[in-house]
Amino acid sequence: MAINGSSNKVVFGFFAAFALIFSIFLPTVQAQQPFAPAPAPASDGTTIDQGIAYVLMLLALAVTYLIHSADVPFGV
Repeated sequence: MAINGSSNKVVFGFFAAFALIFSIFLPTVQAQQPFAPAPAPASDGTTIDQGIAYVLMLLALAVTYLIHSADVPFGV
């Protein structure tokens, strides 16, 4: 009984190794085209400039809100 159980493990290990080897090497047998080159970056810095402009505008809005909220009297 022990021999049968260990032989099942050996057969399973053989087929697992067989499947692993063929899954790695079989796609390389087919003639595949090389990968296309990566496209050139589309940003020339305008996106970064626009992001900085948005942050500065939000900062100016926050400062303006703080200045005008300090001008309002609380007793009225």
